[in-house]
Amino acid sequence: MTTENLSAMTMPQVLKHRAEAQGSALALRVKERGLWLRTDWKGYFDKARRLAIGLYALGFRPGDRLAVASDDSPEWLYADLAAQMAGGACLGIYPTNPWPELQYIVRHSRARIVVCGDQEQTDKVLEARRNDGGLPDLGTIICVDLKGMRHYAQEGLMSFAEVMELGEAKEAEFGSVIDAAIAGGKPDDVAIIVYTSGTTGMPKGAMLTHRNMLHSAGQVVSIHGLDSDSYSVLCYLPLCHVAERSFSTVMQLVTGCTVSFAESVDTVVVNLREIAPKGFLGVPRIWEKMQQSILYRVKDTTPFQRWVFEKCVGLGRPVAERRLANGGRLAGLSDRLMFALLWLVCFRSLQHFLGINRVRAGFCGGATVSPEVLLFFWILGVPVYQIYGMTESAGVSHTQRPGATTLGRSGRLIDGTEQKLAPDGELMLRGRSVFKGYLFDEPATERAFSDGWLHTGDIVEVEDGGEVHVLDRKKDILITSGGKNITPSLIENALKDSPYIREAILLGDGRNFLAALIQIDLETTGKWAQQQDIQYTTYRSLAQHEKVRDLVGGEVRRVNDRFARVENVRKFVILAKELDHDDGELTATMKVRRRIIEEKFREEIAMIYGSAA
Repeated sequence: MTTENLSAMTMPQVLKHRAEAQGSALALRVKERGLWLRTDWKGYFDKARRLAIGLYALGFRPGDRLAVASDDSPEWLYADLAAQMAGGACLGIYPTNPWPELQYIVRHSRARIVVCGDQEQTDKVLEARRNDGGLPDLGTIICVDLKGMRHYAQEGLMSFAEVMELGEAKEAEFGSVIDAAIAGGKPDDVAIIVYTSGTTGMPKGAMLTHRNMLHSAGQVVSIHGLDSDSYSVLCYLPLCHVAERSFSTVMQLVTGCTVSFAESVDTVVVNLREIAPKGFLGVPRIWEKMQQSILYRVKDTTPFQRWVFEKCVGLGRPVAERRLANGGRLAGLSDRLMFALLWLVCFRSLQHFLGINRVRAGFCGGATVSPEVLLFFWILGVPVYQIYGMTESAGVSHTQRPGATTLGRSGRLIDGTEQKLAPDGELMLRGRSVFKGYLFDEPATERAFSDGWLHTGDIVEVEDGGEVHVLDRKKDILITSGGKNITPSLIENALKDSPYIREAILLGDGRNFLAALIQIDLETTGKWAQQQDIQYTTYRSLAQHEKVRDLVGGEVRRVNDRFARVENVRKFVILAKELDHDDGELTATMKVRRRIIEEKFREEIAMIYGSAA
């Protein structure tokens, strides 16, 4: 399927094409009770279409919105495509969102129907319907897993199976209506609505069209030469995030590949080993955790095994650096022979341990990442391409690729999209992947654009080869009292290179020196403490231990050696609690809400600077 074909189609039309062209090929896999249940492309289309008929019978009409509050599952995809088949749009709600956040999104979007994964999500919708003005536009609540809900008798509550049965019963009455809606869908119709993470205020619903999503995903597929033979994916990041939606749902439609669902976030590594996908999308924290899992596993091996690992990584580093300088290709015969030897001796087993031994295209996006983390995987022989994009650009506007693999960069612009830099260095975009606007928020839409150009909010540099270097969010740039502009993410990522530091928040705006709030990594620091025979009971008791402060102090000094004196962290405080989404300190995508943190930890900041923050 060519890029030209995709530009004239909707996602339901692409799904219908897949069902007709490769109906018996494997499309979806999900593990239940230890067995992988399989759905082919014809089954995928038929179930989504049957659900669309059921939704139409419940009063869902073109232009309506359906919300999904659930962990990843095939039913999530059926609901997504069914809403689009009926001429509406689907939006996702993070399963970790408390009921007030769920209530805001469902009420703001005026969703007519909510699909819930289980009792927990259903309870949140019911709580939202009972309190603070309720959910006036919500008509039906559909629950996939009714375990624990035998005695529920709320009005408008149905099981997913009942709606599927309704769709089958109403085939004669409404089947032709849905078929006509599928055929009549237009590329510029709104397909999905993705609510932004809300780091600086209430979430906004970005309206993304079929053209937006298919173009962005299609470009990644074309650039990296992916197809059903070279690409398969493990779906584990929340589908309400635009990146997972793009790399699972949409790229699957474009390539015709298989999507396998992780049993849970906690079983990702186990499922990776079992499935060994050919493509893998990870946010920085996932790649960091995978690296740390190897480094800590090595610490528990024999001295000889540790020596072998360190020797192989040491020999592999210059090979990987030359490979990156050569556009992702091994530079010559000597490097190919050296890597083959290192792979046989060490790297093969490490790739199998992580389940990435078949990965031909790994991707990292969603936030800035330390170049050292990605270099580690290139050393192992796993190509990890950094991507850049935002919700409003359908997830990907830039991607590294063979020939453009400079560490710390985010690749070149995809075709069909234009860019320019504002006078202050802010990246601005326009083109096929740029969204339609914010749902029910014309003022925010107007603020997002200038003469048709989308403000990304990111300060970047575009290098000679076309690769974009993202410096930081415009709003996060620190300006010290001495007038020095500081890019926080560079220093924060360097601090988070330490296995003992989970999160770092740089301070110093309007101050005469830099400081940091630091959250230790409970798992890795806890293992270190056990080795040091340090007794602790909770995160708080560990974080407040004097030897842990000395440990973190050493990590801070190590980072300071890498930066100019004006960029050195002069003081730090270890937070006595872990940052948490439920406490409002993190978004659902685990991004730091800086303003809230600076308010909540005013006393700690005052300790650093000697005055009220």
